[in-house]
Amino acid sequence: MTFRKLTGTPPKIALPKGAIDTHIHFFDSSRFGAEEGGPGLVADALIEHYEQVQKWLGLERVVITQGNGYQFNNRCTLDALYHFGKNARAIVAIKPDEITDAEIDSMTEQGVRGARIMDIWQGAIGLEGLLAVNARVKPFGWNLIVQFDGNEMVEHAPLLSQIEGEYVLDHTAKFLEPVTVDDPAFIALLKLIDRGNCYVKLSGYYETSKVGTPGYDDVAAMAKALIAHAPERILWATNWPHNMATNADIYPNDAHMIDLVNEWAETDKVRQQIFVDNPSKLYGF
Repeated sequence: MTFRKLTGTPPKIALPKGAIDTHIHFFDSSRFGAEEGGPGLVADALIEHYEQVQKWLGLERVVITQGNGYQFNNRCTLDALYHFGKNARAIVAIKPDEITDAEIDSMTEQGVRGARIMDIWQGAIGLEGLLAVNARVKPFGWNLIVQFDGNEMVEHAPLLSQIEGEYVLDHTAKFLEPVTVDDPAFIALLKLIDRGNCYVKLSGYYETSKVGTPGYDDVAAMAKALIAHAPERILWATNWPHNMATNADIYPNDAHMIDLVNEWAETDKVRQQIFVDNPSKLYGF
């Protein structure tokens, strides 16, 4: 994809040693075709492409996340996990009533550490399967990554409160319509964080911001409030290859995305938490 940025000027503040990108996808249409029920595949996003991004941004470790286009076929994700070895972990999509303990155990040995719950945009399994998936993977030490419209946080908080073990709310809790920090939905999010097992992943600001670049100020206000509230519960990710950014006008500059988080975090101590310590603890690096 010609408008994808794979290299450029590095971030203004270098990432701390051991920085972890906690959410990327790979797509390889020549080897792994789209699965029925999904949204189809975006243009190929290959290992050799992402390795350029890693070098550009100063990233060392990565969490590979199953793309919706592959539904429950995790082969592309596991193939990339094998390539990156000890410097990678993976999140897969599973059918809780069909997968065996032996299969989960095998994936755990390979480096899988979580299961994806995606309640929008033709995700493989939504909130209706959350507790069943949680029950299947918790004995293996897996967490969940969960995505839905954050404006529904009050509605879904009782369900999320039943999760056993750790879970992550993707993309700054994915408020499709950004809210102010005194909104009931955002307050409900803070209460979930205060329970001690919820992380929030800062990523994908361009997908939901109504203000847009350069500051994504509406999403930025939420991100800064989350960091101030609980820096020990915050993760970060590129969300590469930015599946929803389908043309050069809206495709984000990943170095700029890092610059924003560095600005929001304000101190080296908090940057270390967000980019290294928190994801290292969650994903067992």
